[in-house]
Amino acid sequence: MNDQVPKTTLEQWATLQAVIDRGGFEAAADALRRSQSSVSYSLKRLQEQLPVSILSPQGRRTGLTEQGQVLLQRARFMLDEAHRLEQLAETLAQGWEAEVRVAIDIVMPPEPLLCALATFSAAAPQTRVQLMETVLSGTNEALLSQRADLAVTGLVPPGFLGDPLTQVTFLAVAHPDHPLSRSSRPLTLEDLRAHRQLVIRDTGRFRQVDSGWLDAEERWTVSHLLTAIAILKRGIGFAWIPRTHIREELKRGELATLTLAQGGERHETLYLVYADPIGAGPATRALGDLLTEQAQAHRAADPTDAPKTS
Repeated sequence: MNDQVPKTTLEQWATLQAVIDRGGFEAAADALRRSQSSVSYSLKRLQEQLPVSILSPQGRRTGLTEQGQVLLQRARFMLDEAHRLEQLAETLAQGWEAEVRVAIDIVMPPEPLLCALATFSAAAPQTRVQLMETVLSGTNEALLSQRADLAVTGLVPPGFLGDPLTQVTFLAVAHPDHPLSRSSRPLTLEDLRAHRQLVIRDTGRFRQVDSGWLDAEERWTVSHLLTAIAILKRGIGFAWIPRTHIREELKRGELATLTLAQGGERHETLYLVYADPIGAGPATRALGDLLTEQAQAHRAADPTDAPKTS
């Protein structure tokens, strides 16, 4: 650990950065809201504190020496870290948490989730997000075991309250060349049971749920939707998959919806649940609000996942 006080200052390195990025002393002075003489003096003092030359005249402009380029590149990281440190101080002063832990069921439509995270990142860049992608009871276990501050789940566990967030439509699908896709009549439960069904593994450890399994003779269990979709595209089995996750595959004809006599579409409501509704911090609240806003915007822009009414 070095206890010596640095000879140079962040202000001097920020001045050098401004001169180089703005193309000269006058433009740098305007950007920094300082006088041109003040900018010149700051760089003079910086040069005096360094054992190598950092600036060299290049025509009518001032440029960096080779050593100066190396030092400024390192200084940029130092200045960025200083800005992040100041932002963290502002975040802590507002009482925002340093980390938000979120458990999201993987059937959550990706677009509103990603939009919410992007907006949250810009608003609270110093707050870490721990995102857990969960399935079925795994989401509720994260709440019950206090491993999540916020959750999006299809089933609100006992002792918690949840607000409806979005609707997910599951479609029965298979490859267009799969025998089920080529059937000339609506498929029955017996038809489906005669073929391999793909099921997503419950990430819960204690009370695993076989949601949607039809007691098919052949069953493959995978850990993620992306894996199930890849297998379906190879013509290996059928499954119920959220529409929002296979839009492109359906458009390209890589997957086809199955015509069922009953139950070809399933609708599930996802709920936003706070682990501690009263004690939730501002960062957790902000992310929850963003998830709600983006889910509403997604429904308004694309209502195809709303359940059909007769």
